[in-house]
Amino acid sequence: MSLSDDRLRQIAHRFGELEARLASGTLEGDAFVAASRDYAELEPVARAAAEVAAMRGELSDLQSMEDSDPEMRALAAEEVARLKAELPERERQLAIAMLPRDSADQRPAMLEIRAGTGGDEAALFAADLYRMYEKYAAEQGWRVEMVSANASDVGGFKEVVANVTGTGVFAKLKFESGVHRVQRVPVTESGGRIHTSAATVAVLPEPTEVDVQIEDKDLKIDIYRASGAGGQHVNTTDSAVRITHLPTDIVVTCQDERSQHKNKAKAMQVLRARLYEKMRDEAQGAEAEARKAMVGSGDRSERIRTYNFPQGRVTDHRINLTLHRLPEVLEGTGLGELIDALIAEDEAKRLAAMDG
Repeated sequence: MSLSDDRLRQIAHRFGELEARLASGTLEGDAFVAASRDYAELEPVARAAAEVAAMRGELSDLQSMEDSDPEMRALAAEEVARLKAELPERERQLAIAMLPRDSADQRPAMLEIRAGTGGDEAALFAADLYRMYEKYAAEQGWRVEMVSANASDVGGFKEVVANVTGTGVFAKLKFESGVHRVQRVPVTESGGRIHTSAATVAVLPEPTEVDVQIEDKDLKIDIYRASGAGGQHVNTTDSAVRITHLPTDIVVTCQDERSQHKNKAKAMQVLRARLYEKMRDEAQGAEAEARKAMVGSGDRSERIRTYNFPQGRVTDHRINLTLHRLPEVLEGTGLGELIDALIAEDEAKRLAAMDG
């Protein structure tokens, strides 16, 4: 997709206007926030467009040179060859910058991991995945805060929910939603047989209270006594909270904190994220079908990745990518390579759809 020179000038003009408005000091409140957001979104596009325009201009100047000096002509020919080789990649980068962005990409995310089939082994795998995302987040400079956890008897998680905050969290983690499968010999297995178990990951963009307004009349709140793994009491007060959103039947529980107030606040945070995701799915409608044609639909029943311990490999089934570096992936360093490949594939497919 190659943009016309007129379109490049339009982008530069629009960016210049925004810059001037922000520098004028006349914008306040919502108008300033809106202009700042537009500026931040347009800046990478304007930068890429300026680079393409400069290269095209230079190429045009060099091609029109009629200097009789053979040495100058040779130098110009060299430069023309370099620009012609580099320009298509710069134009592709501009096209990627202009792709419609998911409005939630820059938001924090709610990360939910649940043990699936496989009993204790699945719960241990859910804990492995949680640690993997913690380490990847640390590498990105993000912050991970556990919201709620249901521990298993053997030290894993039947379910764990965490809040991940930082720059571009949802954009990078959104392709992690789905079924993650593990193949390994469980520590409890004396015969050395390989077992297959699974855990489900869901990544939801976190809304603000403005995005999702919840009315008290739509909530049923139950308070009960929290219990830990093996049935022992976590504490002796009724501080665990279960919130049911009556219109949608979404149920959220939180029992980690000793304070009922804190548990309710965390449960509301999770409920808001689930309601926001439901709203997004409904709003996208036809777009949801289009998303399925991309890298992953985000469908939590879709098997997306296999972690094979005996062979030390990780395979992402959506893009047929296998890395024989399982330890690095679980340490978070190798996970970045998988996520970058998924983002690149998504961009390539969306570019192809626009060209078509």
